[in-house]
Amino acid sequence: MEPILVVFSGGQDSTTCLMKALAERGPGLVHTVTFAYGQRHALEVELAEAIAKEQGVASHKTIRVDWYRDITRNALMDKGTPIAWEPGAATPNTFVEGRNALFLLAAAIYAKGKGIRELMIGVSEADYSGYPDCREAFVKSMNQTLNLAMGCTFVIHAPLQHLTKAQEWALADELGCLDYIRARTLTCYEGIPGDGCGKCPSCKLRAAGLEAYLRLKGARA
Repeated sequence: MEPILVVFSGGQDSTTCLMKALAERGPGLVHTVTFAYGQRHALEVELAEAIAKEQGVASHKTIRVDWYRDITRNALMDKGTPIAWEPGAATPNTFVEGRNALFLLAAAIYAKGKGIRELMIGVSEADYSGYPDCREAFVKSMNQTLNLAMGCTFVIHAPLQHLTKAQEWALADELGCLDYIRARTLTCYEGIPGDGCGKCPSCKLRAAGLEAYLRLKGARA
């Protein structure tokens, strides 16, 4: 079994990925990297670091790219901008231009230096927020680009790629960590851990998926 580097934000998606990696490979082979990019809530980074420590990963690295806010503007990096998806806009204003491309490139550079060739990222296009860098086509393209750019053979794993939020909660339950992920992660755009504010698009998507899964689980019981 080879070591793997999980791109880790401390949110529901990346924590589910982390738990899957830990279950499959064990903590000695799982590494995590978090990016402090000037996001709306610094608590994201603090939670990611805390969860990585709690789960006993082999190593954790926080990479600061604070300059990101100097070259792009969006609601996730500007607390004064109301979260919205304007009529006619191609993406919601929470879309951070090039974020996953930047994260995967930096993660690959860091991974190569540690002798790691496998990366994991928690993107999904089944129940996604309108972000183009969550699509399978992007992940495949980025994998090829990294290999060409760095003269190395990387493998990018995106285990949530085709899962709905309900299916993601089901996976968390199978891994025995549904309650942990529900309580410890931060997905809310308003920076409230756990079930969050219940009003922002991210919270609504998360809650709807949980409700759908619990309803299905109850029906099967």
